Amino acid sequence: MDLKFKRVLIKLSGEALRGEESEGAPTLSARVLADLAAELKEIRAAGVELAVVIGGGNIIRGLDAAEAGIDRATGDYMGMLATVINCMALQESLERLGVPTRLMSALKVNEVAEPYIRRRGIRHLEKGRVVLLAAGTGNPYFTTDTAAALRAMELKAEALMKATRVDGVYDADPLKDPNARRFNRLTYMDVLRRDLKVMDTTAVSLCMDNQVPIVVFKLLERGNMLKALAGEDVGTVVGEIGTTED
Repeated sequence: MDLKFKRVLIKLSGEALRGEESEGAPTLSARVLADLAAELKEIRAAGVELAVVIGGGNIIRGLDAAEAGIDRATGDYMGMLATVINCMALQESLERLGVPTRLMSALKVNEVAEPYIRRRGIRHLEKGRVVLLAAGTGNPYFTTDTAAALRAMELKAEALMKATRVDGVYDADPLKDPNARRFNRLTYMDVLRRDLKVMDTTAVSLCMDNQVPIVVFKLLERGNMLKALAGEDVGTVVGEIGTTED
């Protein structure tokens, strides 16, 4: 299979690690972690250099903590630590399959992760290691979407791949509106003008300024990542090409 991208950063939501179960779902789904690790192993075997950013929403979000009366900055740091937990879980699943990894954190947690250093991260990618990037940017008030965009620029990724619960970007929530229409391609300005919630505006603007495409696809469908890397139509591509709809 000919691949369109050879170095990518994949952004996963923390909620995705729960799986598709609803009430009473575990914080981390062993099945989802195993399936995700197997797919990442397949992508790496195809010669793709992989970096991964995971959110912490399955454990705690800074905004949720703030609503509970916790200072917003403190809540954001709690969320950053949640991403470390998620990265450790995925690291274990990957290494169980023989995939070499490095966990790098924007916060100092030396017992479990290396400090994030850009040049060292690039070197790990060049050596074929899957680089797991934890703790966001290391600063409160920034989302993991923004962290993913920033790290994609720093590590010279050719694309930012955003894994979601649905197969692309729609003009309405397809889980609630059966008439929602999926976009095949969007420009960065389409996303910003329409407020389509692909990623936060800072993340989209970073990708636009550096001309890094954003590929939005459904996570819990085996093989989608590899198909997206090959340029197949499995979601929505945000870039410099005009708007089209399926």
